[in-house]
Amino acid sequence: MKAHEVKAVIEQALASPRFTPSAENEIAFYGGTFTSLPVPVIQELLEATSPYLDGGLFTGIRVSTRPDAINPSICRLIAGYKVKTVELGAQSMNNDVLRLSGRGHSADDTFQAARLLKKLNFKLGIQIMPGLPGDSKNVFNETISAVIAMHPDMVRIYPAVVIQGTVLATWYREGRYTPLSLQEAVERCQETCVRFEAEGIPVIRLGLMNSPSLREPGQILAGPWHEAFGHLVKCMIHRTRIAPWLHAQTWKGRRVVIGAPPREIPLLRGYKNEGIRWIEEQIEASVAKIVADKRLPPGHITVEGL
Repeated sequence: MKAHEVKAVIEQALASPRFTPSAENEIAFYGGTFTSLPVPVIQELLEATSPYLDGGLFTGIRVSTRPDAINPSICRLIAGYKVKTVELGAQSMNNDVLRLSGRGHSADDTFQAARLLKKLNFKLGIQIMPGLPGDSKNVFNETISAVIAMHPDMVRIYPAVVIQGTVLATWYREGRYTPLSLQEAVERCQETCVRFEAEGIPVIRLGLMNSPSLREPGQILAGPWHEAFGHLVKCMIHRTRIAPWLHAQTWKGRRVVIGAPPREIPLLRGYKNEGIRWIEEQIEASVAKIVADKRLPPGHITVEGL
C-alpha cells in the first residue's frame, strides 16, 4: 500500500454517513507484518495519516504485526507517529504448535514483545488461533493461561480454517491435518471468552471477517468458518448463564413464555432461532413467545407457563 492509497481509504471512511469524530476512532493497519516493512515505507504510510490525526478526526493508530518484528527502535519510531495500539499475531504460546504451523517465531518472542510494548505504554492486543496443527484443548488452555499472564488490553480469537492455496490446504487434502468442527470451535471459544472475561480482558473479535473473498465458492475448504461465528459463541455463553433459570421447576409438556432483558433477546433466540429450539429441548416444553422485560438484570430470564 502507498500513501495515496492510505489517504483514499481514510477519505472513503470519512464520507460514510455513519462516521462521526470520536475518542475511540483509530486508523488501523492490518493484514500484514507492519513493523517489518522498510523504515521509509513505515514513515510514508504513517505520515499520510497525520492530517487526519492533527485534525482530531482520529485519536491514534493501531497496527498488527509479528511478535519477532518488535524491538525498541521500531517502537520509538511508531510511537512518534501516534501509534497507540499494537496487536501481536501470537496464534499460540506452544512452541511445538508454532513450529508445526511454520510461524517462524517462538512463544518467548511473544512474551518479550508484550513486555516491551507494555513497558513503553502501548495498548497491547494478542491474536490467538485455536485448532492449528499440533494444537489440542489442553494445549490451547495453556496458551490462554500464558496470554492472561501477559495482561493484554484486548484479545482476538481466530479459529484456524483451511483456505484454498495455503499449506494447510495441502495438508488437509493429504490427510495430515484435521481442522476443528464448528461445534468444537464454538465450545472452545466459549470457554476461552469466559476465562478472559473473568480476568477483565475483553475479546474484541471472534472468527474471521465475513469478507467477500472468503465467500467465493471453493475458497474455504474446511474448518469452523461461519458468517456469524462470534454470535454463535456469545449465544453459547448466554445459554450457560440462563440454564439455572430454565431448570428452576418442571415445564415438561407445557407452553411457556420467556421474559428476558431487551438487549439479550437476540442472544436468547440464537442464530436462526436455534436458541429457542435449545430451550425447548432443555425443558421439554414449547416456547410460545419471548417478551422484553426491562426490569430483569443481565443474564436473568423468567419462565412462565400458559
